[in-house]
Amino acid sequence: MQIDSVDEPIIAIRISQYPEDKKNEFLLLGRSNVGKSSFINTLIERKNFARTSSKPGKTQTLNFYLVNKDFYLVDVPGYGFANVSKDTQKKFGVMIEDYLKTRENLKHVFLLIDYRHKPTEDDILMYNFLKYYNLNITIVATKYDKVTKNSRAKQDKIIKEALKLGEEENFIPWSTITKKGRSEVLDIISSYIETIN
Repeated sequence: MQIDSVDEPIIAIRISQYPEDKKNEFLLLGRSNVGKSSFINTLIERKNFARTSSKPGKTQTLNFYLVNKDFYLVDVPGYGFANVSKDTQKKFGVMIEDYLKTRENLKHVFLLIDYRHKPTEDDILMYNFLKYYNLNITIVATKYDKVTKNSRAKQDKIIKEALKLGEEENFIPWSTITKKGRSEVLDIISSYIETIN
């Protein structure tokens, strides 16, 4: 798939603000500072289109990026240790749950985890939460290039065991440096789209 166009995001905090054009949507989830903005920028081949920040918790809304006038990438607030209040974290949780419960055109979820570390309790909770809703899920392991080749088999095992991933479940190592994983993610998106631009 070639990325020809990406529109400035539609920003929403409630259901009434979601796009109404029924285009396919692909949700991006992950804890704060896992690299969601870098993931988006690498996927769409645009530098700094999604704003990256050294300060966790910068995304505080649902951001709908229209790609190729054909589908949306949906970026939501990161979970975990973002430097935001408990009340704000609760609002984020409600915002995400409202989206998951109501969005019929949500086709697939990409759950980003940090490849360098064992999945956190929050990662495991989120994965189980998504499975509860019977969603199509791919685990995207970011920062793959920061783990040495000799350690990768061990790291794969740690992550898959922590999340209890079966052989049939999607697991994609990802690097914004080498673009490893990009074609696999685009292939998954393409499989849901009848007309590829």
